[in-house]
Amino acid sequence: MTIKAKIKVISDGSAEIKVLIKHPMETGLRKDRKTGKVIPAHYIKTVACEWQGKQVMTAYWGWAISKNPYLSFRMNGPASGDTVKVSWVDNMDESDSKEFKVR
Repeated sequence: MTIKAKIKVISDGSAEIKVLIKHPMETGLRKDRKTGKVIPAHYIKTVACEWQGKQVMTAYWGWAISKNPYLSFRMNGPASGDTVKVSWVDNMDESDSKEFKVR
């Protein structure tokens, strides 16, 4: 599971953050075609964004989000060269985080 992000400053001074997270996002309702057994739920619970050590965005997700979710939002403040950190935690206590430079 990985995080990819594009962060760029827009003309109005805000920054647009686009994040793609590779994650299976299983609902726990689907069955394996070969075995007939239910595939256990495995989904992202929270996604957070930090800038200058402060949390600026938190999204609370559930099992209804699609596989490899995409998230896009704008925030005020970051300048070109600043670092923004994106992180997630799922229902199996797996997590990932990455830092990205604003362009």
